[in-house]
Amino acid sequence: MAMVALQLLATACLATLIPSAAGLLAFPGAEGFGRNAVGGRTGSVYHVTNLNDSGTGSFRDAVSKANRIVVFDVGGTIKITTRIAVSKNIYIAGQTAPGDGITVYGNGMSFSNANDAIVRYIRFRMGKGGESGKDAITIADGSNMIFDHVSVTWGRDETFSINGDVYNVTVQNTIIGQGLETHSCGGLMQSDYGISLFRNLYIDNKTRNPKVKGVNDFQNNVVYNWGGGGGYIAGDSAGQSYANIINNYFISGPNTSVSAFTRGNANFHGYVSENYYDSDKDGALNGSPLCVQTSCYSDMAIEQTPFDYPGPGRLMAAPDAVSYVLNNVGTNFPARDDVDKFLVAEVQSYGKKGELISDESASGVSNLGVGSSVSALTDTDGDGIPDEWETAHGLDPKDASDAMKIGSDGYTNIEIYVNSLVPSS
Repeated sequence: MAMVALQLLATACLATLIPSAAGLLAFPGAEGFGRNAVGGRTGSVYHVTNLNDSGTGSFRDAVSKANRIVVFDVGGTIKITTRIAVSKNIYIAGQTAPGDGITVYGNGMSFSNANDAIVRYIRFRMGKGGESGKDAITIADGSNMIFDHVSVTWGRDETFSINGDVYNVTVQNTIIGQGLETHSCGGLMQSDYGISLFRNLYIDNKTRNPKVKGVNDFQNNVVYNWGGGGGYIAGDSAGQSYANIINNYFISGPNTSVSAFTRGNANFHGYVSENYYDSDKDGALNGSPLCVQTSCYSDMAIEQTPFDYPGPGRLMAAPDAVSYVLNNVGTNFPARDDVDKFLVAEVQSYGKKGELISDESASGVSNLGVGSSVSALTDTDGDGIPDEWETAHGLDPKDASDAMKIGSDGYTNIEIYVNSLVPSS
């Protein structure tokens, strides 16, 4: 009865926090706790026109003020010397970058208090030049955020960390990899108010792949080559946690020396189902489901029914999730860069390749991997929508005001455009 009461209490609390399922999705294909993030829907369009660290037309300037939809007229690498703090109600539409897309390289990003952020198709790579003790991405407070097809690597402390009074966040289709030693962490995913992790790749992190505490939904993820610090860390806390852990695949790599789940206890209440583990490092994907017992899940309290969280629309079997993740994860539009290609190839070695690194120069590629950049499409009125798309969809390529007009489906015209560039699933 005590366990039932705890689950009912967790569900009741969440009912007051989770947006209605009938609410407008951040974009077609948005899922989980952060699925209703608003972005800059009621604001204005900002063009990133250069690769400078600061100043007019820079990415830093673009996210410095609230209520913007950020589009990119350039592709390539933006090198930053100090951390960038993102304002509220920002849609970072990395899929609009021409050429091979956009990479932000340097001292990392803060999305703390960046309520209603939508972040898609962009790479954040911190590196050894970043501040010691800082994360590549950190969120310490805020609400209603979604990260989709993001590539995050080379954090000095954590690589992607959520820890604090954070409400309703989704991280989906994202690479979280190569946290730099000596810490080398995937990241904390700790919130009492809802974090969804769907179809992500954790790779080459010594520990925290992720470290979960609070309310968490972990489905269809792939975890590869964790180190001695642990793969999925189940709370390690006196606080109460309530997690779904469903249809994920854990694959040992050259640096893996401990089991997939560590540091659980009776305070961590987990519903577990069909989580595969391939531990033999033999070059083939041939794992099997973990037993549904505390011995396979590091002494967490095994729940008999899943928590009623807003899960993925399509739940794949764990082996199918591996194929899907390897084909789709990270910033794969306009194109994957060499770093992400290298990481995916490591997974495809199924235990033979992988490395924990202390410097991005040892990451497996000779540079940041961003290829050619091309000119943006003609946009006569500067509203963020190319002329040819406006003409084809009944808009006026000489009227800048039509970009932010909201249609019958609830999205602005520019959202309809940027969302049309990429698949909805």
